[in-house]
Amino acid sequence: MRGALSRSWSLESLRSATAALPDGALDTALRADEAGSEEDVYEDVHSSSHHYSHPGGGGEQLAINELISDGSVVCAEALWDHVTMDDQELGFNAGDVIEVMDATNREWWWGRVADGEGWFPASFVRLRVNQDEPADDEALGTGHGGAGDGGAEAQSSKDQMRTNVINEILSTERDYIKHLRDICEGYLRQCRKRVDMFSEEQLRTIFGNIEDIYRCQKAFVRALEQKFNRERPHLSELGACFLEHQADFQIYSEYCNNHPNACVELSRLAKLSKYVYFFEACRLLQKMIDISLDGFLLTPVQKICKYPLQLAELLKYTHPQHRDFKDVEAALHAMKNVAQLINERKRRLENIDKIAQWQSSIEDWEGEDLLVRSSELIHSGELTRVTQPQAKSQQRMFVLFDHQLIYCKKDLLRRDVLYYKGRLDMDGLEVVDLEDGKDRELHVSVRNAFRLRCGPSGESHLLCARKPEQKQRWLKAFAREREQVRLDQETGFSITQLQRKQAMLNASKQQAVGKPKALSRPYYLTRRKHPALPTSPPQQRVPALAEPKRKPSTFWHSISRLAPFRK
Repeated sequence: MRGALSRSWSLESLRSATAALPDGALDTALRADEAGSEEDVYEDVHSSSHHYSHPGGGGEQLAINELISDGSVVCAEALWDHVTMDDQELGFNAGDVIEVMDATNREWWWGRVADGEGWFPASFVRLRVNQDEPADDEALGTGHGGAGDGGAEAQSSKDQMRTNVINEILSTERDYIKHLRDICEGYLRQCRKRVDMFSEEQLRTIFGNIEDIYRCQKAFVRALEQKFNRERPHLSELGACFLEHQADFQIYSEYCNNHPNACVELSRLAKLSKYVYFFEACRLLQKMIDISLDGFLLTPVQKICKYPLQLAELLKYTHPQHRDFKDVEAALHAMKNVAQLINERKRRLENIDKIAQWQSSIEDWEGEDLLVRSSELIHSGELTRVTQPQAKSQQRMFVLFDHQLIYCKKDLLRRDVLYYKGRLDMDGLEVVDLEDGKDRELHVSVRNAFRLRCGPSGESHLLCARKPEQKQRWLKAFAREREQVRLDQETGFSITQLQRKQAMLNASKQQAVGKPKALSRPYYLTRRKHPALPTSPPQQRVPALAEPKRKPSTFWHSISRLAPFRK
């Protein structure tokens, strides 16, 4: 079999057994969704006994195993971090390259990374388009024949690899459009008919802004089709399409932020049999593959993290003299920035629950909630507050958020209990670094001090740190706070009233039970089991949508020692 395959076999050969839209059929498919299916969702559902297999469980999976058994090396790239405590499972980070050694099971594969081997979830990886590829461009140029023949063969091989990547981009986009259309037409449209089962708020929670994504993706795919060179695919110029639509991809931020709420709502509805039957009826009438709704709704989250990987591979096989090289290079940078922005917004929205929990742990809270103005924790620590008259010194715990600085008093007996004492508006404050010595305003000797001065009122606050390095950390934190506010204004980041309300409600519930609630996995991930496979679902971290990864913060570790809140 190996002799019948080229050295750089493509995923296109594996996709031959799956139902993908052919070239030229895209416009027909896009027009079809305008008419839609209007029959009642329960009509003839019991007469239908069709079940559609997972795309990875048919011809594609068989071809992978044939290649493995033939001695070929099959590699996949990790889309997600896979964290596990089971010694039978394979742990890896997003971006790692895994050698697939056994793919007989549809959902759990056996693979190897570095010196480790084990089971890993197939949905966490993406097969490389070009397998057994040369290590670098020099390898492509090395041959046993003449220099001219070797160079021509190397260029031909590189052109074929670029063609493979381009074909994969177009093929996956066509499949993705079909997924979005099936969700919007097969599920969302039918749900809207059943006002007795779903409210608009419920549908917004479950489906988010997936219709907006569908509209943007249709325009994007049309642009890709127009740039595709059918006679000589390797000459196609796709980089400009990504650059033209990079702003549209930012709508994924809202969808990714809402996805955990969708999983929670679907888990709740899955306990009611009428909703289980309804969603299954929707799937059968739309003739969709045998995956639950929350599996389909995960697709956009997975899709946005694939673009940087695809563009990086496209750039790898694009010659620097190619007309598309600069655009692909810029597109890769742009899509990494888009994914990084989405990841950052997701992290910020996850933080609002922690802020609400922290506030709920503070005794004697006064004034508006923190989340009305703040969404980011910047820094915390103990400072000495020197006040008038008689230059009285007070030891206080200060916590810096964007827009405001909160200070509290520790309980004399229970040092982990904090009492609210006040707040300062950072938007109107000037931070003044003071030299060691006698303060001119309060006429006291100070060390490691700085002053916060309010411009309009002229009010000032003298604060002292214990050590010089602590003072420097505070001065840097104040600069970061101003930079964070500026970035939020530029990107338009804000928290909705519904998100604030939900965070405070969650905090009050957790305070009532005395400990944080355990986070539950989406229920569809708990259904993959096999006697010889791992006995627990994979522990997936928050999806790593882009590189570079953010350096872990120690803020919550330090603040958790000062309040009954735990991260």
